Amino acid sequence: MKLRVRNLTKNTVLADRADIADTSATRQRGLLKHTGLADGEGLWIVPCEGVHSFFMKFAIDVVFINKKRQVTKVRRNMVKNRIALSLRAHSTLELPVGMIDKSQTAAGDQLELEKYEG
Repeated sequence: MKLRVRNLTKNTVLADRADIADTSATRQRGLLKHTGLADGEGLWIVPCEGVHSFFMKFAIDVVFINKKRQVTKVRRNMVKNRIALSLRAHSTLELPVGMIDKSQTAAGDQLELEKYEG
């Protein structure tokens, strides 16, 4: 299962082939075994109010999303050994660095998350 994420407020695409981490094992593993993310890739972690970048091999952009699919917070260029939280979030989307700026995503934006077989 893959995920397509669109910013409806800005009419932009954040990811068109994001992976989904919705079990304890996949949430714990996250992106730790990855060496990077290409444009269009990402990881949607649900449920999730916070992420860390300990043991990560690359920096990421992070979008925090509430149950209504609204952006509660963004974190650009999160380098290794950092923690980011949003207690109002229900899930997070980890993206390649630069995707938040490229998609013009900001707190308050409305997102559409579409699952598909991939």
